[in-house]
Amino acid sequence: MAEQDEFRLDGKVALVTGGARGLGAECARVLAAAGAKVMVTDILEEAGAATVAGITETGGTAEFRRHDVTDEAAWATTVTQTIDTLGGFDILVNNAGVEVVGTLEDSTYEDFRRVQNVNVDGVYLGCRQAVQAMKPGGVAGRGGSIVNLSSLAGLVGVPHMSVYGASKGAVRVFTKDVAVECGRFGYGIRCNSVHPGLVETEMAESLYQQSHELTGASLEEVKATFTAAHPLGRLGTPRDIANAVRFLASEASSWITGVELSVDGGWAAS
Repeated sequence: MAEQDEFRLDGKVALVTGGARGLGAECARVLAAAGAKVMVTDILEEAGAATVAGITETGGTAEFRRHDVTDEAAWATTVTQTIDTLGGFDILVNNAGVEVVGTLEDSTYEDFRRVQNVNVDGVYLGCRQAVQAMKPGGVAGRGGSIVNLSSLAGLVGVPHMSVYGASKGAVRVFTKDVAVECGRFGYGIRCNSVHPGLVETEMAESLYQQSHELTGASLEEVKATFTAAHPLGRLGTPRDIANAVRFLASEASSWITGVELSVDGGWAAS
């Protein structure tokens, strides 16, 4: 394989959860542009269909399926439909997630369980289905790459993010467990996590608003504080994260598994 081709994904099939908008939509677009056929899943049907339309209009191959990542049965049917419709299953991007912003004291157990249900249970169910399908003898059976979206908050403490951080810390260690197990069993499946800093998405705008309400600082002050936390001096873009996901999905990272890749403008290092 020529060196320049190692980043290509021709002949691969990817499933991206939470792919209707934000980071998930950009991951789907980048993977499709690299040659993968992409199954975009989300509970947001209209936005998901729009993302797929944008991919197909630019020459890519993509399908949309409504998918609740907390539903085990839905995972099984989604994987089956991906294989039947697109001809395989080589890449899973566990991107779907929710967040709660607030102090530990102000949070509720209901908040905690809801975030864990989506961010942790959803990743567990996805990895389990992917491993069963991708391993030798599975319905896809040609190995693959799993990329779990964690967060900077899964690496370091962030004020007002304890509930969210707990879920993303769990994803970080679970990723390593899956990576080691699949490696030792000779499954040909790699598993890595990506840890974004603050990225310019709708979720970031929600974080600004909630931080403004919690601290009393103006929205401009909140944005300036978050921006300054990144040593590179800017917030991330969805493309920054999607490019990292593409790398981990590709053969260019064939000897990388069980790592946490911080894509955070240097925040975790500072």
